[in-house]
Amino acid sequence: MEDLDLFSAAGSSGADKFEPLAQRMRPRNFDELVGQEEIVGKGRFLRQMIERDQIPSLILYGPPGTGKTTLAQMIAGMTGSAFHRLNAVAAGIQDIRQIVKEAEEQRKYYGKRTIIFIDEIHRFNKSQQDVLLPYVEDGRLVLIGATTENPFFEVNHALLSRVRIVQLKALDGQQLTSILRRALEDKERGLGKLGLKAEEAVLLAMAELGGGDARMSLNLLENAAAMLPEGGELTTELLEQILGERVQRYDKKGDNHYDIVSAFIKSMRGSDPDAALHYLARMLAAGEDVNFIARRMVICAAEDVGNADPMALVLAMSAAQAVQFVGLPEARIPLAEAVTYIASAPKSNAAYLGIDSALSDVRSRNCGQVPRHLRDAHYKGAAKLGHGVDYRYAHDYPGHFVSQQYLPDEIRDKRYYRPTENGVERRLSAYLQQCWPERKDK
Repeated sequence: MEDLDLFSAAGSSGADKFEPLAQRMRPRNFDELVGQEEIVGKGRFLRQMIERDQIPSLILYGPPGTGKTTLAQMIAGMTGSAFHRLNAVAAGIQDIRQIVKEAEEQRKYYGKRTIIFIDEIHRFNKSQQDVLLPYVEDGRLVLIGATTENPFFEVNHALLSRVRIVQLKALDGQQLTSILRRALEDKERGLGKLGLKAEEAVLLAMAELGGGDARMSLNLLENAAAMLPEGGELTTELLEQILGERVQRYDKKGDNHYDIVSAFIKSMRGSDPDAALHYLARMLAAGEDVNFIARRMVICAAEDVGNADPMALVLAMSAAQAVQFVGLPEARIPLAEAVTYIASAPKSNAAYLGIDSALSDVRSRNCGQVPRHLRDAHYKGAAKLGHGVDYRYAHDYPGHFVSQQYLPDEIRDKRYYRPTENGVERRLSAYLQQCWPERKDK
């Protein structure tokens, strides 16, 4: 069991040279904290609770290196509570009971609450989690759990009902670059005394390689700094030497980003699954947001495959959901499955062209009124207005089809959807030609 006093929890004023850079640079207050504005920005619930010393029981859920432990340590330093830290891998029920005993003494003799921080709480088994229940419920312990796993799957429902779930998000490239720059220049806890230099593009590359994980990015910076003399310069070549692989030139806000995304989409549209996989790999290796990739796939499936193979959109949406469910690195597999399917599917942009043509008419010309026989007729008196009169219900006729006018008079002969002869759309085209033979050559 590890106890943290208020001083160590908040981060000491001096720097221990034996501590990793990521540990030394942990934010000590909200001014130093980067990211997570949605939960600890000014006026947000959690920040107010910390500042008022009214912390509820929490489970901090998010990817590695996003600030879960940092928030817990900030709470320890900024509140008047006794603070204990456990790691679920090494701790057991006896550790919890010992903390409860001390918590009762703190409350009885000093009027202080006790916060117990359990890192990797998803590794506690059911009986260990159950031990916490009565103490969290009656307030003897304020629980702060941290987990990279979805708590709704890994934490008992009984315990979940007694805590507030706070989700942290992966840090973006700009936020990580800011953290790296501060570590590079900070003379008290960081590398500032070394006088190292680095262009913004190199720090951004480190940030991208971190994949949203501040700890990983700072570890990379520390490894690179160890290979330089005082006053040296961090370069892409040095990063490649450390990693043993080529650093992708991929700026999420620059031309290279848009070039690779463009090539990715055009490769799927052009039915080249090998090229599509290649550009997918380049984006993944460079740390591109997998949700951004998934959105591009969904759009391509709808716009470029369309009704030639409607399953492409279904698979793309399933992949987008799977990415949220499993996360990286496993998310690469459903992404690859969907990308290769979309690239290998027959193509049609008929639906895409159709909706754009219809929108153009709606925005630029008088399209007339809805025909009377199609108007809503569920209310009393509708028939007197001619609404719904003479409407023919398609299912009452052979083949569940009957010819009647659906478009307004002003555009009654307009055609928006022109299915191709590719894939499933060939069958759709044949059916529509059977229903509307007069439209065949229009």
